[in-house]
Amino acid sequence: MAERIRIQKAIANAGLMSRRAAEDAMVGGRVLLNGHPVVLGDRVDPSSDVLTLDGVPIPVSAELETYLLNKPAGVISTAADPQGRQTVIDLIDSDKRLYPVGRLDADSEGLILVSNDGELTNRITHPSFGVTKRYLAEVEGTMTKSTVRQLTVGVDLDDGPARAESANLVEGGANRSLVELVMMEGRNREVRRMLAAVGHPVTRLVRTAIGGLTDSDLKPGASRRLTATDIQRILNG
Repeated sequence: MAERIRIQKAIANAGLMSRRAAEDAMVGGRVLLNGHPVVLGDRVDPSSDVLTLDGVPIPVSAELETYLLNKPAGVISTAADPQGRQTVIDLIDSDKRLYPVGRLDADSEGLILVSNDGELTNRITHPSFGVTKRYLAEVEGTMTKSTVRQLTVGVDLDDGPARAESANLVEGGANRSLVELVMMEGRNREVRRMLAAVGHPVTRLVRTAIGGLTDSDLKPGASRRLTATDIQRILNG
């Protein structure tokens, strides 16, 4: 069992706020330890306890690592690949055993999380928590506003209907269009299949945001470790 530390210190160490502000949050009932309200003087075991602020998990264990990666096309979103292809794990500089959070198909680019935090992974990937992903798709042909609207109404796919939370035409042309979609689900190649189903095959697909987190400065192939504030942005959308 790891050494138990005061909760206000754990919150401050996570970079969310000062100890005094953490004490105010505790008194205000915003902090839960394993689902129960805390009081001043309570301590947390970083190796086993779950500490949340406003419902968002706080990474209090040094063993828990989560990275934001800008995945280039051609990189596989798995922990290992039997064919020896480069995976998202290969691009992370860590000695921890990490796993991709959700999926981003090999041909697609953009933001993906890599983590060993099971609680955080569940909150990001389970639809009940409502964490969306935003994509920018370059497609063939001229997309009309009615077609864009159809993406939010729903499209029938082989594995059932699918719909975007929102869809916006960014740019239209004679031979290509750019459309931005916000998705809740993460079914296999769902965005590509939806756009193909409405007559506009994807030529390039980039994930630009996970929940409320984006990072336009992160170069393809680069990654950075998430802060507690980043995690709040993801989960609070």
